[in-house]
Amino acid sequence: MHPSHVILEWQILANILKGLYTMDEHTKHKLLEKNERLINMVIERVKRDFPEDIAIIALSGSFVTGDFHEKSDLDLIIINNTDRGWEISSCFILEDVGYDLYCTPWNTRIEQQANLESPMVSSLIHMKVLYCAKPEFLERLKGYQQKALDELAKPIGQTSLARAQAYIRMAKQYYAEALLAEETGAVRYAAGNLALELFNAINCLNNTFFQQGIKRYLEELRPLKYLPHHFEQTYLDLVNARSVDELRSMAFRLLKNTTVLYDQMQAELVEPPVPTYDNLKGTYEELWSNQRNKVIASTQAKDKSYAFLTALSAQDFLDEMLVSRGTAKFDVMKHFSADALEAFQERFMGIMDEYLEEYKKAGREVARYESIDELTKSFMSGSV
Repeated sequence: MHPSHVILEWQILANILKGLYTMDEHTKHKLLEKNERLINMVIERVKRDFPEDIAIIALSGSFVTGDFHEKSDLDLIIINNTDRGWEISSCFILEDVGYDLYCTPWNTRIEQQANLESPMVSSLIHMKVLYCAKPEFLERLKGYQQKALDELAKPIGQTSLARAQAYIRMAKQYYAEALLAEETGAVRYAAGNLALELFNAINCLNNTFFQQGIKRYLEELRPLKYLPHHFEQTYLDLVNARSVDELRSMAFRLLKNTTVLYDQMQAELVEPPVPTYDNLKGTYEELWSNQRNKVIASTQAKDKSYAFLTALSAQDFLDEMLVSRGTAKFDVMKHFSADALEAFQERFMGIMDEYLEEYKKAGREVARYESIDELTKSFMSGSV
């Protein structure tokens, strides 16, 4: 088990004990009795109206971790087999406590949690099964739980960093929203969502997950090995920010520090690809096909937009080659100038020559033909 998971298991136990000692027995008894009646109510309705539609009912959240209070609601995981199962969904208020009964489909939420593609992994791993329609459903659930545990047992590497990158990408979108918004509330909302996305990214960078609710998030993140520089203080500065400028500044700092951490971990933990004879096949020819002649044509036509978009496309392709093939880094956009297209064309041709050197180092020749007959002969023999 991951060391941070062990620490958090003890935190959960501590919270259970804390809950037991801070809540008087009478109140606790009434709360648990109410929960039992609610659970039985849901199960009886499922047995009567949804015997084929609902596979599993399980308990999750604060009443599993023990971190509950008098107004805590009941977190039920209702896994549905069919769309008809959604009909059991309901929201209501009982004795000043709000409840939200909803379904969790196998093929979306459960699979996402099993693949660690959802921040709600805890509800899958720690759920306590209360009802199961058929034994095979329990086996299916155990399979998903084991898959999640297997993923968490893997060392931090490319897979966990890729999951983090997806959250960082979302955080960047929220940063853009924070810049575009004008009202303080809208900026604060975007900055807050940015922080949540980065919380999830940090969990992925450490190949772990939130085991408890939002009030424990900072406690769970604090002991992790990989944290952005000044993470907690920067986040609290964001929470305390009053003005639009302060919110944007703290959001930027939190995002920047997280991306710096990601880049450092990527460089330290992930072995970069190496250009080879096989993985370079067709890449120079593709660069020639998609960009070279467009650069020439746009320069001759003095079409600045055409040239700019072609440069953008070339940069995208070369960046992909850097990441997926391990080629050198080429900065096309650095050399683009709308007022000097001929100079840009000359520099782009130089970049193509430099890329050709990657072919030469790998022992690959360019697939070039002087006639259709020569191409046909090679193509029909399968050697192109």
